Amino acid sequence: MELTQKGISQKDNWQAAGYDLPQFDIPSVTQKTLAAPEWIHFGAGNIFRAFQANVAQCLLNKGILHTGLIAAEGYDYEIIEKMYRPHDNLGILVTLKSDGSMEKTVVGSIVESLILDSQDEAEYGRLKEIFCAPSLKMASFTITEKGYSLVNGKGELLPDIASDYQAGPSAPKSYLGKVVSLVYERFQKGALPIALVSMDNCSHNGDKLYAAVNAFARAWEENGLISHGFLAYINDKSKVSFPWTMIDKITPRPDPAVKAALEKDHIDGLDPVITSKNTYVAPFVNAEECQYLIIEDAFPNGKLPLDQCGIIYTSRETVDKVEKMKVCTCLNPLHTALAIYGCLLGYTLIADEMKNPLLKKMVEMIGYREGLPVVVDPGILDPKQFIDEVVTKRIPNPFMPDTPQRIATDTSQKLPIRFGETIKAYKESSRLSLEDLHIIPLVFAGWLRYLMAVDDQGMPFEPSSDPLLETARSFVASYRLGSIPEDLSGLDPLLADSKIWGVDLIETGLADLVKDYFRQLGAGTGAVENTLQKYIGE
Repeated sequence: MELTQKGISQKDNWQAAGYDLPQFDIPSVTQKTLAAPEWIHFGAGNIFRAFQANVAQCLLNKGILHTGLIAAEGYDYEIIEKMYRPHDNLGILVTLKSDGSMEKTVVGSIVESLILDSQDEAEYGRLKEIFCAPSLKMASFTITEKGYSLVNGKGELLPDIASDYQAGPSAPKSYLGKVVSLVYERFQKGALPIALVSMDNCSHNGDKLYAAVNAFARAWEENGLISHGFLAYINDKSKVSFPWTMIDKITPRPDPAVKAALEKDHIDGLDPVITSKNTYVAPFVNAEECQYLIIEDAFPNGKLPLDQCGIIYTSRETVDKVEKMKVCTCLNPLHTALAIYGCLLGYTLIADEMKNPLLKKMVEMIGYREGLPVVVDPGILDPKQFIDEVVTKRIPNPFMPDTPQRIATDTSQKLPIRFGETIKAYKESSRLSLEDLHIIPLVFAGWLRYLMAVDDQGMPFEPSSDPLLETARSFVASYRLGSIPEDLSGLDPLLADSKIWGVDLIETGLADLVKDYFRQLGAGTGAVENTLQKYIGE
């Protein structure tokens, strides 16, 4: 079987192999989309193919939506050239369930794919046409948090950004410059309304997109490169909106085991492509079954009925609450705890850690006992049910090839938001006491033990990259496994650093407990497991 429009016309073969096929007339939907596009998405990678494209398919299958998706890629053109177009924009979504089963869907909702290249007259001309269409309701984005950056680490404008500021919208080089030039085309067409919707997994993502678009509009207007009024258009919420969103779905790179399973169904041409920019794409995407997309309801040209297929429209305040629930208490802290202790105990797969009763109980205690009491209930998702799903379905999913080593990357940047906010909430609460926190300090002590770069068997390991790794390691450099001194006052400057913990651990009174745990975790080989048994196995 071949993943093309012609190939899927052999419906019986696909259905016999257990595939769900598009239940709508693709040529008809394509025609309607070309005539009156409603939704274009920038960032043609795996999360988009696994999530947004499948939501669009759900709506098309139900007859609620009548136009398809347009996918545009502005970073790695080869994704379009080598994966989308050879397969007529079709993809196979393999949903990996926690019980070990797979759901297989041929997704046909993407009816047009384009390259965001201002030097390509045909491609860019078509993008301009789309942005000039009064029917266009939304341009959405999954370009990664880094994709919204205008400056480097030193605060200097990136070269392409600086060049675009001076050259104007005619032939921009940068990704963002090209996007803003398309929005400018829409402005020139009569200041038509549109929602620009970041769906990237970062806090207050709409503000990041707004800041970038606004900076371009300001620079171009100040430099006299565009018609007056574009900056005001960008800042008129009745014309252009930048909704906040919260997205949550794990979409690992295409898995060889999934490829092998699909090949047993006699599907041809499944080999992945590694592009020259090191993007790893295949005709299929594999993803977990759980997914959330919460979108601020701010759409000046009308919104698509995404809520008919599981997406939630709500207020900005609620989006913020859901994000904090996920990042500060109900998901991300559990991942970080497993990452630290997984590295110490020699695990290479997060899912396997959940088979260890001590580690499973540790994350349950962080989520239910220490985190849940301070969660602000967003109202649209039940925090306890969210944790239930994380603990029973998401983290233990055997298909999810997440490693503790990957998740341990940048831990120093994650600790303040993932644990510090909880400590602050306890500190400010009239009904809770910091003395009730036992497992979060154990995670902190675990990180100090991790910084020694020796596992529980006394074997050295390579710590994951972290901007503060060397600085933090200097505080434990003199300590050796089996001979942690009684006096750990040398750790005080590190424990007092609120940039790392989110709070001053000495000021909160938690530092002594962290030191005590650290001393026990470093008592010798097997001490990590013994300490977990002592405090969690009771």
